Amino acid sequence: MGNCSSTPELFEKVLEMFCGRTQHKSIHNNTKKKIKGTVVLRKTNDFGALILDRVHEFFGRGVSLQLISAVHGDPDNGNRGKLGKAVHLERSITTITSVLSAVEAAFNITFDWDEAMGFPGAFIIRNHRHSQFYLKTVTLEDIPGHGQLLFICNSWVYPAHRYNYDRIFFSNKTFLPCNTPEPLRYYREQELIGLRGNGSGMLKEWDRVYDYAYYNDLGMPDKGPEYARPVLGGSKTYPYPRRGRTDRPPTEADPNIESRLPLLGLNIYVPRDERFSPVKMSDFLACALKSVGQVLPAEIVALFDKTPNEFDTFQDVLNLYERGVKLPNRALLNKIREYIPCEILKELVRSDGERLFKFPMPDVIKEDKSAWRKDEEFAREMLAGVNPVVIRGLQEFPPASKLDPIIYGNQTSTVTREQIEKNMNGLTVDKAIKNNKLFILDHHDALMPYLRRINTTSTKTYASRTLLLLQDDGTLKPLAIELSLPHPQGDQHGATSQVFTPAEHGIEGSVWQLAKAYAAVNDSGYHQLISHWLNTHAVIEPFVIATNRQLSVLHPIYKLLHPHFRDTMYINALARQILINAGGVLEKTVFPAKYAMEMSSFVYKNWNFTEQGLPSELLKRGVAVRDSRQPYGLRLLIEDYPYAVDGLEIWSAIETWVREYCSFYYSTDESVQGDSELQLWWIELRNEGHGDKKDEAWWPEMQGRAQLIQTCTIIIWVASALHAAVNFGQYPYAGYLPNRPTISRRFMPEPGTREYAELESNPESAFLKTITAQFQTLLGVSLIEILSRHATDEIYLGQRESPDWTSDAQPLEAFERFRMQLVQIEHRIVQRNNDKRWKNRFGPVKVPYTLLYPSTSDSIRASGLSGMGIPNSVSI
Repeated sequence: MGNCSSTPELFEKVLEMFCGRTQHKSIHNNTKKKIKGTVVLRKTNDFGALILDRVHEFFGRGVSLQLISAVHGDPDNGNRGKLGKAVHLERSITTITSVLSAVEAAFNITFDWDEAMGFPGAFIIRNHRHSQFYLKTVTLEDIPGHGQLLFICNSWVYPAHRYNYDRIFFSNKTFLPCNTPEPLRYYREQELIGLRGNGSGMLKEWDRVYDYAYYNDLGMPDKGPEYARPVLGGSKTYPYPRRGRTDRPPTEADPNIESRLPLLGLNIYVPRDERFSPVKMSDFLACALKSVGQVLPAEIVALFDKTPNEFDTFQDVLNLYERGVKLPNRALLNKIREYIPCEILKELVRSDGERLFKFPMPDVIKEDKSAWRKDEEFAREMLAGVNPVVIRGLQEFPPASKLDPIIYGNQTSTVTREQIEKNMNGLTVDKAIKNNKLFILDHHDALMPYLRRINTTSTKTYASRTLLLLQDDGTLKPLAIELSLPHPQGDQHGATSQVFTPAEHGIEGSVWQLAKAYAAVNDSGYHQLISHWLNTHAVIEPFVIATNRQLSVLHPIYKLLHPHFRDTMYINALARQILINAGGVLEKTVFPAKYAMEMSSFVYKNWNFTEQGLPSELLKRGVAVRDSRQPYGLRLLIEDYPYAVDGLEIWSAIETWVREYCSFYYSTDESVQGDSELQLWWIELRNEGHGDKKDEAWWPEMQGRAQLIQTCTIIIWVASALHAAVNFGQYPYAGYLPNRPTISRRFMPEPGTREYAELESNPESAFLKTITAQFQTLLGVSLIEILSRHATDEIYLGQRESPDWTSDAQPLEAFERFRMQLVQIEHRIVQRNNDKRWKNRFGPVKVPYTLLYPSTSDSIRASGLSGMGIPNSVSI
């Protein structure tokens, strides 16, 4: 199809030859007042559908619009808004350059003005064509007495026979339920009823249903017991946030488990408007092509190196970025072609076809190839790396456990004062605790209940505690790493532990490097499963569902929150399909393996919505204390804590914006209490979306403006800044797996063993044989490269898809102040990064902390792996 762009014009000429006309046009009475308008839509890129659409349009079955009055009801139709005469789209005023690209086209439309109908507040659209289209905007010009009227639609419209109700779009006005013009009230309510669905039946792509389901789609029991996974959600044993309902048929082996699509199937049901845009899908697929390792057969994997599935030296790892992995021969490349389509393969190999899997250089090794091994960098990344949300202040010694002693015995730390005080710069433990100088990275309690089972897989790892000292220069100094295992005689006997302290040289230095690797493995797994997946992706999805089910598009809180839900349901659906499912990429590349999602359910038991706000979260971790003299009402105990310092500024800006916005629509606490849609939204979020936590006392009661502002601020913070902080640093720091290994494959070697002798004689080889293997590295790095990229059509904090997202002037002015405040925050972050006093902002690896840059500058858009910029939503 070398000249696809001329095909539509050619088809019109054929129609004209046979029928003497080119396109159906509406007939208007030129003696009446006309209201002209423009409809902007994006057509399907399916050529066959386009031809059929032209036929439908020729016979007068195109796209019709019918205005609905906002001021006059029809007494013959239950006083619903009076309907105008249906009119059809006229000829396109924008040339389509290619039927194979998703281009926008603008169409004229003309309405007869009916004084008896009055000002329109909505319209019905009917698609009588063969295929769906994306309706972007409808603009009406020069409405008598009113001027221009804008409808921001941004929705896919399928053929009318796919719906059992009318597709309705409202103008960009905003109304609380009680203030809705009476003629529009019925349409507002019916739109929400359609979005809720009837609660049953397998959902199809044209369905617009938002509903809840358990995570019962991760396992594949029909493949055998090793692929069975528990249902997450709906029980005290495995509590979990809800996901979007799909209602695929159950598996044969277990009627409680929903069947799955084929492995690489991406057509997973979410409401069509929740799917990626064509531009983003193109970006995603182009990058995802590099993550095809899971489809390669074992014999190909084994030929990557002379030592199957192992890196022999750190230089071998560096070759992934400097040279790529060299294929042994052309025959192997031909073998790969049997499994990977040529259009995918060309994304993976150089033009000479000799190398596979060449990755961008991660920031952590750009300036210095070995600085990541320094203790200062190991500690600094707990404050400014990819997982800066776990470190906490230590207020008791030795560190205690919250695990039930009846089940798990004594889990108190075995670290002694003598072991750490020798490295505490003259401080005693008691004095350090009193002066808020001791901190801990504690992954003990989260892992210990699962460790015995995890270690029955190919993983061999520990539950770790890392103790650190805050020094006078603001940097953290590791003091000890405790590695613990369940007692061999049973969990009730407690833990068996080893304690390692810093060393630089000889076998002691090599052992210490391994101890840090085990701690990093714990932190990597916790980061992916909890900090990233659970605490952003999973917990936000119920908010997406409830908002669309209970808040009309006319509702101010819908307009406030909707941008922060963009793409979340679809990226989560993709994750369930290929990442977090049984045998998926995450199980292959992160140490908990088949127990990964079950472990995240265990941690969700302690999830608390109100503690997701940044100030509360910092106080809970003991890295800040309340101080009314400070700008945000608290004082950081680590002054040079980049995530917290930058985050508090972002948090404050979001909170100010939300307060100004909400105060415009809610003048009193009673107006919050009387908002029927808002109250149903909040009830459903508690009872359905996070139903396993519905009885928790910490839920805000939603009885006043303060609770509404707090709730919306937390939602926006989690969906935007928190997700940016724990997501977009993945490739810069973890793209080099030795810095952030995800798996450990053998235990710490004991003196007198062959492994210990190897560690002594060849520490590089012993280190690499302990952490993530070569194939898992290729797969894991491929994954985080995808997850760390910004889409080219990303919409960032302080931006909206349309500048006219509301017709209310004061919220628009407040939003502009919010945008300008973010610009000023970025300038201050740049200044802090350039200030040499703040050592934790650069560290030995010389990587500035940019993850909370709110900027949307061209420099961010130019590089998907920029490591900066806060998207509005959990969109990747």
